[in-house]
Amino acid sequence: MDKRALAHVFRARLQSVFDRSRLNQAAFAQGIGIDRSALSLLLSGSTVRLPRVETLLAIAERHAVTIDWLLGLSEDEGVTGALLSTGTIETTEEDGASLLMRWHAEAAGAKIRYVPARIPDLLRTTAVIAYEAAAAHQSPLAQVEDAAFRLEYNRAAGTDMECCMPLQTLEQFAAGGGIWSGLSKAARQAQLAHMTALIDELYPSFRLYLFDGRERFSIPYTIFGSTRVAIFAGQMYLVLSSAETIRTMQRQFEGLIRHTRVHAHEAAGFLKGLKVG
Repeated sequence: MDKRALAHVFRARLQSVFDRSRLNQAAFAQGIGIDRSALSLLLSGSTVRLPRVETLLAIAERHAVTIDWLLGLSEDEGVTGALLSTGTIETTEEDGASLLMRWHAEAAGAKIRYVPARIPDLLRTTAVIAYEAAAAHQSPLAQVEDAAFRLEYNRAAGTDMECCMPLQTLEQFAAGGGIWSGLSKAARQAQLAHMTALIDELYPSFRLYLFDGRERFSIPYTIFGSTRVAIFAGQMYLVLSSAETIRTMQRQFEGLIRHTRVHAHEAAGFLKGLKVG
């Protein structure tokens, strides 16, 4: 499902929840922790933006529906009891690296499926980590530790990870556009060379697939085998562990794979062909 379709489904289902509540916009908005103007924007057809994770959770909890249903991932509205008993929010400010280490350890031997927010963590150079951390006013130390752990994890025997991301992210990075406009050409060249070498080294236990971001849309998340889904939301993770939710997210990931434009065995060649601006 692309971003516009996802936003359309969410808007329709939010409208249904709002109508059933028999509340006015001010009262409904207050109940889910946003202001009336934000609710009006979500209900209008003038934007393709989706709400924050906290807002989705608040709608689900207060109005007895599931996040899967709100986002069109399920036709079953469900009840929030299932969500609340299996969903938690974990912050990354204190122990993001240790959280990831634990989740990877618990999923040892199982397939891990990963949609990164930007460059996949295990493929980032220290220079890129430092640049992004500085822009976000963060210390790069935890992220360097996280990247090193993920790389060593994928180098271990028996690991199996699929990573799927928009090809436009890499094109924008090579061109020095968007958030990377201040990153030097040399640093971008080094990152792409590093990434290419690791993809060659780790294949086939680590497989990178690239889809067209104009055709498909996905939030960043990781599926840790059959144990949990961790949805990345900036400084926190929304962690879901119900079997139905994990299966739904696995199907969503498989949909991204089916719409792949650059397959795993072609990924290194695609990176080598990028022109660094």
